[in-house]
Amino acid sequence: MTDKHDVLRRLVRLSRDLGQPEKDYVILSEGNTSARIDDVTFWVKASGVEMHQIGADGFVEMAFDGVLATLDSSDPSDERVKQGLAAARVASSVQAWPSMETPLHALALTLGGARYAAHTHPTPVKAILCSQGAEAAFAGHIFPAEAVVCGEPLFVPYAGPGWPLAWAVREGLLTYNDRYGQPPRVILLQNHGLVALGPTPEAVIAITAMIVRAARTLLGTFALGGPRFIDVS
Repeated sequence: MTDKHDVLRRLVRLSRDLGQPEKDYVILSEGNTSARIDDVTFWVKASGVEMHQIGADGFVEMAFDGVLATLDSSDPSDERVKQGLAAARVASSVQAWPSMETPLHALALTLGGARYAAHTHPTPVKAILCSQGAEAAFAGHIFPAEAVVCGEPLFVPYAGPGWPLAWAVREGLLTYNDRYGQPPRVILLQNHGLVALGPTPEAVIAITAMIVRAARTLLGTFALGGPRFIDVS
């Protein structure tokens, strides 16, 4: 049986690691993280909490069914989604409010097959994702370690935060899983940021670091004609 408090302790460490200011993955209260407790519930970062100094009280325990139901609502307004997320809290007495990206995390931990997920906004990655050539830039691999650690990324065209983004990610995951027979380890969100998905906090940290390294390298290649992709087949 999973110890939800142990999962939470590991999630706190993951969040603090990724939130270190010198890493430049997030600023202020940007970014959010999550972890699967079991098939019914998961932890997700509360809204407005800064990752680098987060504690156990910076997370909210949520029910998968209630969160995922917000994606099929006939009224996907921000207020309706907010009400749905409030109702999906396992402990209704908890004052912390779940991030508006909670549906995205519910998808990452179900369709995405992850036990831990981290949504961050690293500047090198965001610089590419905000460019005209974002999808083409990430269309191949530029060094072996990137291919091994990150696999084939899922690129999701721009969608607004909250419900629109979660809906776009769901469609992307369904298509990706059908094509590759397995979920991605990296989701690239156009004009937004990335999501790293893994079985452990250590895997999520490694995936995030590797895609950031790849982004820095990609940016450098454009000074000399652009990336030369390698064959990883």
